[in-house]
Amino acid sequence: MRTLVVVDIQNDFLPGGALAVPRGDEVIEPINRLQQAFDLVVATQDWHPPNHGSFATSHPGKKPGDHVVLGGVDQVLWPPHCVQGTHGAAFAPGLDTSRFAKVFRKGVDPDIDSYSTFFDNAHKRSTGLEAWLRERGVEEVWLAGLATDYCVLYSVRDARRLGFRTFVVREGCRAIELEPGDEARAWEEMEALGAHVVHVEDAFAELRV
Repeated sequence: MRTLVVVDIQNDFLPGGALAVPRGDEVIEPINRLQQAFDLVVATQDWHPPNHGSFATSHPGKKPGDHVVLGGVDQVLWPPHCVQGTHGAAFAPGLDTSRFAKVFRKGVDPDIDSYSTFFDNAHKRSTGLEAWLRERGVEEVWLAGLATDYCVLYSVRDARRLGFRTFVVREGCRAIELEPGDEARAWEEMEALGAHVVHVEDAFAELRV
């Protein structure tokens, strides 16, 4: 059994959003297409309280891009984004949400961030995704979304650690690239972890759709 996990396709991560991923809007069409190859599709949303500790505004004198320790781990500070119930936290216009069997929200604890679709960054709190997949006999996870070098990468790390056969669809991902080379390093790490990096058409061939 396999599932597609659509990662954080939200307004604040699109061009013009509070934490825009360059060309982030380009993932919508391939992800919509990709969904047709799966019987089971889930999605995640960043869902931060207004005072989230990953926001630079929560740390006087700090600015986006600075680092602090949050929840016992290193934390990049970001502009306020994906605040619960706001337009920025909503799924992007044009994203087909009709086939989402369930939406898993992450980053809800103000004291720790949660890049991965499975756990917070300190691995203290689960999003519930792993248990939900296990209950349905899922052994293979396909990932696409934003951003390659953060939430997608962290999700791949956890998926592989949990023993899921893992695929990542290139056209369905875009990177923040805070530092030059972050995107390339993310793809290299994912492959080194044993994830299969594929293209949309490869996905359809693999799934024999």
